[in-house]
Amino acid sequence: MLETIPHALGEALSGLKAGIAKTAYHAAFEAAPAAIRVTSPAFADGAALPARFTQDGAKLSPPLAWSGIPAGATALVLLVEDADSPTPKPIVHAIAWDLPAGDGDLPEGALASPGSDGTIKEVGRNTFLKPGYLPPDPPTGHGPHRYLFQVYALDRHLGLDGTPGRGALLAAMHGHVLAKGVLTGTYERP
Repeated sequence: MLETIPHALGEALSGLKAGIAKTAYHAAFEAAPAAIRVTSPAFADGAALPARFTQDGAKLSPPLAWSGIPAGATALVLLVEDADSPTPKPIVHAIAWDLPAGDGDLPEGALASPGSDGTIKEVGRNTFLKPGYLPPDPPTGHGPHRYLFQVYALDRHLGLDGTPGRGALLAAMHGHVLAKGVLTGTYERP
């Protein structure tokens, strides 16, 4: 959708960005220890996301892996946010909760709509109010966007109903985060 914004408008909006400080990793759960290591076989931390995982490619969620989950964790949460969206808050690209605690991974495409073959069941709403993965789609000329693939270890299952958005997810997580980790991928349309 944002690929249709004219290049000149993207450049004009280049100074307007949600900011890294507004992501859940830095705002809501800043005090949680960064003990979890999040990786992907598709891209390195801080590197460009392959187009396959964006609006310009196959629109699949990338494969992810995590390790260093602390003892006492009973569930994990995955939250994907765009720190550089031209919006007051980061755009949410994916929410998944009550993932099994412990070192693990998600295969490519696992964050599709809930109940799809091979996907996880507890998938929340992205910013466009749809369950599943919202592929990166930055405005042309807006500059590089940072996509934070955040993993949180919790001391309880959230047991959320329906397809919650970011606000409901963060409220349910409050006071239950044992550790966190992040993998950052970038994407830009020139």
